[in-house]
Parts: sequence; C-alpha cells; structure tokens
Amino acid sequence: MTTRKGLMGLMSTQAETDSRLMLRAIDLSKKGFTAPNPHVGCVIALNDEIVGEGYHHHAGGDHAEVEALRMAGSRAKGSTAYVTLEPCNHHGRTPPCSVALISAGVRRVVVACADPNPKASGGMARLADAGIVTEISLHADRAADANIMFLTAMKHKRPFIVVKAAASLDGRIALPTGESKWITGTPARKQANRLRADCGAVLVGRKTVEADDPHLTARVGGVVNQPLRLVLDPTSRLNSHWNIFDSSAPSLHLVEGALGLRARNGRFDLNEICAALFEVGLTSLLVEGGGYTVTSFIKAGLADRIELFLAPLIIGNGLSWIQGLELGFLSEAPRYRVVRVKNLSGDLQITLVR
Repeated sequence: MTTRKGLMGLMSTQAETDSRLMLRAIDLSKKGFTAPNPHVGCVIALNDEIVGEGYHHHAGGDHAEVEALRMAGSRAKGSTAYVTLEPCNHHGRTPPCSVALISAGVRRVVVACADPNPKASGGMARLADAGIVTEISLHADRAADANIMFLTAMKHKRPFIVVKAAASLDGRIALPTGESKWITGTPARKQANRLRADCGAVLVGRKTVEADDPHLTARVGGVVNQPLRLVLDPTSRLNSHWNIFDSSAPSLHLVEGALGLRARNGRFDLNEICAALFEVGLTSLLVEGGGYTVTSFIKAGLADRIELFLAPLIIGNGLSWIQGLELGFLSEAPRYRVVRVKNLSGDLQITLVR
C-alpha cells in the first residue's frame, strides 16, 4: 500500500527527473546551425533511463525527435519524450514529428514551449488525440532563451536582427584610407563567421561590397547551409562580378523591385525589407555592413542584439562603426543592456540586447 508520504515522494522524484531530462534537451537544442528553422532538442527516456537523444542539426535535416527516436529504436515504446519545442504537425522538408512519436509508441510527451508558427503548430493536440499524455511549459523560459531568434521572429513577423561591428577602442572600423584588415584577431573573426552561420543570412550595404569585396561565407565546421548573402543596393550600382554574387553561397541583390520593394529618394524602408524577408522565410539576419547601414537598423529600432568586437588599439581619425545617428538630446540615444563580455585572446566581444 502506498502511503500519502510515499506518493508525495514518488511525485517529487518524477518532477526532479522531468526537470533534469528537460534541461538536458535544452542543452542539446543549443547545438547545430538551424536557421531559418528553430533550435530543438529531444531526450527519450524509458523508466528514467535515457535511451535516445537528438537535436536539429540544420534546415532540411532530421528533426530532433526523429534523431532521438532512431537512437531509441524499439525502446521508444512506452517511453517519455522531452522536447524543447512543440513537435511539428505538418509536412515541410520532413514528415511531421507528431506522427513519428505516435508511430513509435511513445507514452508521454513533455514539451517546454508551444510552437508559435501556425504552419507547424498543433502537434500537442494531435498527440493528445492519439491517447498520449501531454504536458507543456516545463522550463519554458530556459528553452525560449535558447531559441530567442526564432520565437522573436514569429512574434514580430520579421527576422531577429543581430548587428555586428569590429572596431578599435575608439570605435573606428577603418583608417581614413579605408584600410581595415585586420583590426581584430583570428578568434574574433572566427566568432563573426559563427554569427553568420547562426543567423543563416547576412546583410551589407553597397559601399561595403565596393570597399572590401567580401565573400561573407561562414567558414565554420559543421555548416551545411551557407548563409544567404544580401546586399542593399536600391539604385542598382553593383554588377554581378563582385565576390558576394559568386557560387560559394546563395545571394540576394536588394534592388528596386526585388521582393516587391520600392525605393524612396534612393533608399528602402527597412521595416518593409524586414517584413518581405520574413515572408520568404528568414527568421534571423546578421547586419554586417558599414557605419551607415548598421546605424540605420539601430535608428529604426530593429537591432535586437549588438555583437561588438573591440580590439585593444587606438586608430584616431577613421571611419566609425556608428555614422549618421544625429541625436539632438542624450535622452534620444538608443539604450542597450550588456549581457556578456568575452575575452578573445585580447579582443573583447561585447554582447548587448535592447
């Protein structure tokens, strides 16, 4: 006979197990370069023993649940699945994960966050209709933090914007002559490449292309899908011979008429660009352009996060990473909160959020 005290102990043990395994799933979800898809991790446990786990590696690849079910094999029957985001319920590049969990005989599914994407949501209802025990909101805040780009994009109907700049201590990104290679060292440049892979899309202005002729690829191990490279060029001055238009990665030349955009006085409305990019599937975007391009996103209130790389040198006269902000009062200054400072072999990576 189980006493009330014994029952409470069993409930506590189950709650502790659920917490531990969901935290493991959240750690797994942080891996991979999934843009424009969400980050998802999954752990499958039978009698509190992990029998399968997985995460979404890249867009177009197997989802976390499918990878975990493959590892679990026949031991998935009667198990509990811990998933950081509601299992998808639609046929995209891969079949619905809700169906995979049902077919495998999973008994219970614990989810951290509901899927806000109307095209993919409904997985929990489908699981419940199949007789599977479903629970949601376990460690929801932590899971959301690990998936902030995708969730923010779904909420605001525009890509999550990360602004990146590499500058000297006095905020210069180049000498007056335009020389800028290299202000920061190799570790900082590797982090910048990782940001491109994390965001899955990178944008610069025409002048950056003309000054640096960058490739803007993500030279990082494990990257399957190179980021989409976008160039703001409303007056169509660039031809196809620049590196950004080569075959090493997909590119999109944002000129008059592209994505239905219309320029006004030789400029695009950034809110219209962001809405158009979301409509074609982008959920995150790295803005890596020069001072005016970076400042335009900050000024428009679109920069959700800033990644500022500072090198321990002073340049003096030169190009600033912020240009054209033109404030009348200090109270008008955009304000950000520092959430991390990381030492990269002498350079500093400062992460700020709105």
